[in-house]
Amino acid sequence: MGSVRTRIPPSPTGYLHVGNAWAAFFNWLFARRQGGQVVLRIEDTDPTRSSPEYERAIYEDLRWLGIDWDEGPDVGGPYGPYRQSQRAHLYREAAEALLRVGAAYRCYCTPEEIEQERRRALAERRPYRYSGRCRTRSEAEVRALEREGRRPALRLDVGQFHDPRWVTADGWLQARREDGRDRLYVVVHDLIRGEVAFGLDELDDFIVVRSDGTALYNFANVVDDHGMRITHVLRAVEHLSNTPRQVLLYRALGWEPPQFAHLPVLVGPDRRKLSKRHGDAALREYRDELYLPEALRNFFALMAWYPEDGREIFSTEELVQRFDLTQVGRASPVFDRQKLLWMNGEYMRRALREDPERVVDLVAGYLARHGLLPESLLPEQRAYVRRVVEVLGERIKEGADVLRYGDFFFLETPRYEPQAVASYLQGEQAAAVLKLAQQVVREVEPFAAAALEAALRRAAAERGFSMRAVVHPVRVALTGKTVGPGLFELMEVLGRERVLRRLEHAVAVGAAAGSAV
Repeated sequence: MGSVRTRIPPSPTGYLHVGNAWAAFFNWLFARRQGGQVVLRIEDTDPTRSSPEYERAIYEDLRWLGIDWDEGPDVGGPYGPYRQSQRAHLYREAAEALLRVGAAYRCYCTPEEIEQERRRALAERRPYRYSGRCRTRSEAEVRALEREGRRPALRLDVGQFHDPRWVTADGWLQARREDGRDRLYVVVHDLIRGEVAFGLDELDDFIVVRSDGTALYNFANVVDDHGMRITHVLRAVEHLSNTPRQVLLYRALGWEPPQFAHLPVLVGPDRRKLSKRHGDAALREYRDELYLPEALRNFFALMAWYPEDGREIFSTEELVQRFDLTQVGRASPVFDRQKLLWMNGEYMRRALREDPERVVDLVAGYLARHGLLPESLLPEQRAYVRRVVEVLGERIKEGADVLRYGDFFFLETPRYEPQAVASYLQGEQAAAVLKLAQQVVREVEPFAAAALEAALRRAAAERGFSMRAVVHPVRVALTGKTVGPGLFELMEVLGRERVLRRLEHAVAVGAAAGSAV
């Protein structure tokens, strides 16, 4: 088939979700490993739900993830158009070709007639398959139906494949002896699952073009994949049941099918299919929560791909060099949010070392989305965010950590945790500690972490307080929390005036809480 060509076929009916992004990444990774091309195809045949806004979002989200493509609606290419809504003429040509070779026929059955057949099959306790009544209609019957105003759909004549001439040496259609009779199977040689066989007698004459002239999914995909010279189709295993029908369409049209590889289903920790509650959110939600694209690429690769050395951290360049489709498993991988969080923390630490300004940009954007900063920062505001990032350091694994450990940096008054107030701000000793801290803060020079720590230690020792008895009330007074970054480092960032105001306010908070008990 020549150079490897894979395709990414999203529908612009919503934002790109994690499951679809994962499949897109595997197509990209396989093509890049083989030195091949990636085709982006927009499947926008649902005009009521498709929108240009979602299409633009797909481009943006894929590029953010680090997935690029060689051909697509926005970059062009030799096998376009790359939107299904613009390919109707190609579907009509392929439909006419099916009719011309006698591989399909027009079906004039109404929905009511089809429903009657379904009910009859249900009453007889047998699976429903279309009877094929329109396959043998006479010309007179057809003319009469057309005079009624009926518009035909187009069905593939599956019965034609019972002809022995289709049982060829390449083994895509095989006759197997079962219970004293030969049974035909459509055989798919899946690159992940091996040989998968589907009984030909389980397939009815399925519709390929609706009565309104629009192509159904299986037909459109076959025409598109063939027309775009796709050599490998990597997709979710949910599509495996579509594959025998698509193979029949390829053969009926005289085309060579691509190679198929059906990826396992992503599941949550409860082993159920991945859903939003497990983490199958829109990809951009992870971006907005400060997940780094390189962390997601690494995480995606290790879901279903099992490198022999058991490593877990790979650069994208290493993934491209080492990815092997034969090492992709069939078992459903668990989308482990905790592992993704750990992995993002690893990459965030690397970013803090190698490109701290990138982390400053991310944190500033996150805070702006939460209303704690303006979208455009003055130089002194950016410098302040930089200092906060330095103090939070490795605590930042995701966006929520910025608020969990550092929202007080951006609030006029901290949000006091009730239990923290009860434990550390109430009582005479807490008030005495906070007033001692105020005295130290007023006098210390320079106002820097080391000097603050030394001065507070001396003052605590002189008054007979342990550092534990001092540090916890002061931390709660300044942050509202019992845990967080280093106390003296955060004091330096907050500055003398804000620290003094908060210490004074905390005395009042403790007194009020004590009187309310």
